Amino acid sequence: MKLPAPVSIKWIASLINAELLGNETAEATGINEIHSVEPGDIVFVDHPKYYSKCLNSDASFVIINKKMEVPEGKTLLVVEEPFEAYLKIVNHFNAFVPAKKMISYTAVIGKNTTIMPNVFIGNNVNIGNNCIIHPNVSVYDNCIIGNNVVVHSGTVIGSDAFYFNSKKDRDVWHKKMQSCGRVIIEDDVEIGANCTIDRGVSADTKIGQGSKLDNLIHLGHEVTVGKNCIIAAQVGIAGGTKLGDGVMLWGQVGVNKTITIGDNAVVMGQAGITSSIEGNKTYWGTPIEEFYNKRKELVLIKRLPEIWERVKNLPGKEK
Repeated sequence: MKLPAPVSIKWIASLINAELLGNETAEATGINEIHSVEPGDIVFVDHPKYYSKCLNSDASFVIINKKMEVPEGKTLLVVEEPFEAYLKIVNHFNAFVPAKKMISYTAVIGKNTTIMPNVFIGNNVNIGNNCIIHPNVSVYDNCIIGNNVVVHSGTVIGSDAFYFNSKKDRDVWHKKMQSCGRVIIEDDVEIGANCTIDRGVSADTKIGQGSKLDNLIHLGHEVTVGKNCIIAAQVGIAGGTKLGDGVMLWGQVGVNKTITIGDNAVVMGQAGITSSIEGNKTYWGTPIEEFYNKRKELVLIKRLPEIWERVKNLPGKEK
């Protein structure tokens, strides 16, 4: 999430009651979780396992629960509970504003766009020209929809990320990370009925120009779908995964988190993608393999009884 304007890190430290170590004159421009950080961002870490990753990331400011040597160019904000400090910053700059009407007066809707009955459009939503938003669609706050986009009935755009800070040494093991990212849908996209597209935890979930989604698809937080992709019904894609341009995922494909699918990859139905795959190939199966290799394997498996009978009847073979 980008802050409305650069903010003094001293002011941020006072907001969360943190001890500052390092550059005290710098200004923060955003707040992000570790997978999405950029220079100028604030990130938090509360477990030694991830100290090094955060301290060596692109983030300029690290909220941390231990004093340590400050890496060059970084500023540390030392607090007892980094997660709670992170939430305080997010809620200050991205406070929840309850809706008062079905279509917010702050929403911007373009020319020749049709909004059907019972559509909910939240605060600061921007919808382009020549779109059709069918009945019972919900578009949560701050989402952006381009031109010539069609969204079918029952779809939810911008619901919260399924993302938690989990620790077993407290009464509530899984504490919700407040979602402050957005969903951005580019021009000429069509989204089927009853799809659910989560906003990013702190960055954006994106669907590229010309991509087409069937019914009953789920996109997790900060998924990036490239241009001109085809995604068939009942596909589920976990958070942080990136699809290149021209990717085709057929029905009921399951995709693991934070992996990459290369340009023009084709994945056959009911496959399970557990790690990154190259583009310009066709895949199938769980765990996934190249389609033609998997098909040869299945043909050979079907022939095993026949092959075994031949082996048993070889000359000199004991009966």
